[in-house]
Amino acid sequence: MLRFELLSNPSILVLTPDGPLEKADFERLANAVGPIIASTGKLAGIMVYTKSFPGWQSFEALLSHLKFVADHHQKVERIAAVTDSGILEVVPRIASYFVHATIKHFDFDKREEALAWLAEGE
Repeated sequence: MLRFELLSNPSILVLTPDGPLEKADFERLANAVGPIIASTGKLAGIMVYTKSFPGWQSFEALLSHLKFVADHHQKVERIAAVTDSGILEVVPRIASYFVHATIKHFDFDKREEALAWLAEGE
């Protein structure tokens, strides 16, 4: 399950996974984010905020996640991975080759620092 909240001024999407990610999570997310991107042209940032990464419920959920990234990465300036998860500490280095956004890792207890970095923009 993926909870999300959209902060405004600037537009920052906070993603908080609290269980294995499902295909429907990314469908809900795309429906919520689409109108904002259509009206503003972009998101200032996305924060992935989780103590540890819960994984995906199914291969179909993973594919839905990858489709969401492919469809939206050009419209996001920055991504903050705020976590103590070993895998999510490495992902920003790998993902930087495939996504448009600048990606940075923050320790889980540095949420406010990450929000400030996202709000700075490029």
